[in-house]
Amino acid sequence: MDTLGPNEQKASWTPWWHLKDRSVSRTSRRCAALLGLVGALGLVTAIGVAGCSGGGSGSGFVSNMHVPVLVAKAVRKTVPVEIRAIGKVEAHSTVNVKAQISGIVTQVHFREGQDVKKGDLLFTIDPRPFEAALMQAEANLARDQAQMAQNKADYERYAYLLKKHVGSQQQYDQALANYEELKAAVAADQAAIKTAQVNLSYTQIRSPINGRMGNLILHAGNVVKANDSTAMVTINQIRPVYVDFSVPEKNLDQVRANMAERQLPVYVSTPADKGEREKGFLSFIDNQVDSTTGTILLKGTFQNVNEHLWPGQFVNVTLVVRRLSDQVMVPNQAVQTGQDGSYVFVVDPKMKAEIRKVVIGETIGGDTVIVRGLEPGETVVTDGQLRLVPGATVSVKKGLEPQGVS
Repeated sequence: MDTLGPNEQKASWTPWWHLKDRSVSRTSRRCAALLGLVGALGLVTAIGVAGCSGGGSGSGFVSNMHVPVLVAKAVRKTVPVEIRAIGKVEAHSTVNVKAQISGIVTQVHFREGQDVKKGDLLFTIDPRPFEAALMQAEANLARDQAQMAQNKADYERYAYLLKKHVGSQQQYDQALANYEELKAAVAADQAAIKTAQVNLSYTQIRSPINGRMGNLILHAGNVVKANDSTAMVTINQIRPVYVDFSVPEKNLDQVRANMAERQLPVYVSTPADKGEREKGFLSFIDNQVDSTTGTILLKGTFQNVNEHLWPGQFVNVTLVVRRLSDQVMVPNQAVQTGQDGSYVFVVDPKMKAEIRKVVIGETIGGDTVIVRGLEPGETVVTDGQLRLVPGATVSVKKGLEPQGVS
């Protein structure tokens, strides 16, 4: 430990307001006070030091300080409250085409990827075995109808004889039973004919929906099995389409409440889209929340007239829940948080910075709603706040004039 000499005094700092020496100028005292304050706040900068270097004209630290900043105008506008998510395009209808009978595929009447309409012929299965079955059923019907006609005549004859007390009851009963038996046989033959006709119709497989054909699995010449596990081809209806997406369960109440009042628009875009979005409407809310993820599944319906959306494609989804009218908005970067809450730096017409306490609302995209504390048209600082103090003079960075929020 060093020892002071008899003629040495221990160094100490004396506040400028205790200095009695008239040689200390007002500017020096002001700079000393400001440097003490700024140093205590941990905000000593090169600009601050330069401002009190003693080479100035004596106009003061704050007035000589020109802090370069970015600024924006607070604007009043109507803004949407949006929920953003990642979604997946789903075909409106999907049909896995399978044969309902077994046989040989003789013809394929479409090309892979072709658009088809409901009722268009897709496949032909060899119809000859089914035509033969139909002919056999028709022949059985003709035979049984002839026998039924004979039995009917016998039944009517014995009924007449019984009425005249000539025939016996037993003969009448037997004739009636034979007639009823042949009536049932004829009905069975008619059902067999319908079954044969249906089976014959299954030899022509037609499209049940409007859609686009997928990859052909079973080509002509192959034997197809009835209700095989593998589909012959898949048809997807892509006009319209669904877009599936999930939102956090905390948003469920406001989505349901607003959906009950009106249709909620949904916008989707792909990463390759340049500002273009497809518009649809929310059409489905799942009946339960997924407990594993805390989200709920929603679906939007899109007409997809230009077939821009494709099943299985991932898209960016924006659900517009409601719109807020006449809201004062500033960029998110303008809002700062301190011990007393939120605040912004406002630039007055003299290019002086002022701290303004504000009450903020919802954050929408890159902007924040200012509920109270700011008026439309006022200029706020969006970059450079760390170098500002109340009353500091600001300068807008070259080429970056005040802009409104997006």
